[in-house]
Amino acid sequence: MPTDPSGTVKGFILGVDLDGVVGDYTAALRTVVAERTGVDPESLPLERSWDFREWGLSPEEFEQHHRAAVLEHRIFRTMPVMPGAAEALWRLSDAGVWIRIITHRLYVNWGHATAVADTVAWLDASGIPYRDLCFLGAKPQVEADCYVEDAPHNVAALRSTGAHVIVFDQPYNRDVDGPRARDWAEVESLVGDRVTELGLTLQPPLPGFEDARNRLRRVRALPDEPG
Repeated sequence: MPTDPSGTVKGFILGVDLDGVVGDYTAALRTVVAERTGVDPESLPLERSWDFREWGLSPEEFEQHHRAAVLEHRIFRTMPVMPGAAEALWRLSDAGVWIRIITHRLYVNWGHATAVADTVAWLDASGIPYRDLCFLGAKPQVEADCYVEDAPHNVAALRSTGAHVIVFDQPYNRDVDGPRARDWAEVESLVGDRVTELGLTLQPPLPGFEDARNRLRRVRALPDEPG
């Protein structure tokens, strides 16, 4: 069973992706692309392929918009949170699940400091619990008992190592085999199933702590927003 550097048993580790799983990257990027190109946001469908072909973007145009979104519009700081994500993750964390955030957000050259700082601020402001935060592209290098992932290539890479992966449902991964979760309630249920398969037991939350979102009213306003 995994341990931390002090030798403490961590128990069940859940590896959680951010963009497209906890944060709504498509909605955030659509706002930026619409503003930069002067088109109606509704003309950029949320039901899109991995390469955004429905938006008429070339690979070079996508990179330009993504860079502007991260460095100028700061979407890693303002991205909408997927419904129910914070609440489900808090319930899992309270039950003893070790939440390990694994994200490949260091994509923009010379923008790493912004990406990291904005990600941490967003996690705090959104009330997302986690024990570890890993920034890297090769996700199979990070140990976890179960992963929640949306990118088809990451699902394939993780499963090639024998990892158990829950596919977070998105239009661009519908041809990927399950287990599949359409929302965070289903993620929570599938994680519970995996814990049972491994012969582990999660602890129910203490009475009075079920309302995870209200527990997070300690969440601070973002530094550049009025508090």
